[in-house]
Amino acid sequence: MMPGKLKRLLLFVFACWKANLLGAMEFRLSFLLTAGMMLINNVVWIVFWGIYFRRFPVVNGWELTDVMMLWAVAAGGYGLMAMLFGNSMRVASLIASGQLDVYLTQPKPVLLHVLISRMSVSSIGEVVFALLVYALFGDRSPFGLLKFGLALVMSALIFIFFTIIVNCLAFWLGNTEGLSFQLFNALLTFTTYPTGIFRGLGKLVLFTVIPAGFISYLPIGLLRHMDPVFLFGAVGVTALLTVGGIVLFYAGLRRYASGNMMGLRS
Repeated sequence: MMPGKLKRLLLFVFACWKANLLGAMEFRLSFLLTAGMMLINNVVWIVFWGIYFRRFPVVNGWELTDVMMLWAVAAGGYGLMAMLFGNSMRVASLIASGQLDVYLTQPKPVLLHVLISRMSVSSIGEVVFALLVYALFGDRSPFGLLKFGLALVMSALIFIFFTIIVNCLAFWLGNTEGLSFQLFNALLTFTTYPTGIFRGLGKLVLFTVIPAGFISYLPIGLLRHMDPVFLFGAVGVTALLTVGGIVLFYAGLRRYASGNMMGLRS
């Protein structure tokens, strides 16, 4: 992509994010309450884990700090997805209802345009929560900050493109909104539990069918100490999901049936 085109695309992305944020802040009290409630909800879980580890300091090699960072990575990754690419979870609905027509009329990359056109207000609370937990429990050295940033990027990409993949089933199966939500919810749920509590088939599923293990093991395999084998696998899976999600979306788009909702967006 030429530098000029890339610059225009980045300006377009930032303009969408700004418009989403301004729209969310139009009703400031609602905005603050929604984001604040999500933050409080996560704090409740943190308190629960704190009480648990007070009684059992080590669980299969996991300590309280590891679980705190697990929540920071999982909440931060999900928050970045829902805040910056909030339409990820609505792709199946857009396909089934024919609402992709709106994006096909615009001279912008269709998938990118779809993803950045919506923001989840509550997800801002997730991102704030992740940063607070990192500030309290994380390694705040420059190298520690770099590792945490890498963990957030991988977590967000896995969330985004796994969600896209399961939502793209709607291109071939019709309205799969319910199925897509269940699969996404399974990913989200299992990313908040230490991988050390799973054995056998359950652990295999977490590193294959539902790639939650590549998020939930980051506090051990990247943040506590860098495990080259795990890190290589996590980067590979992240890249595979990213490429797979993009390819699958555009393959499905070729067979997309218009919903006759052709309209122009400013």
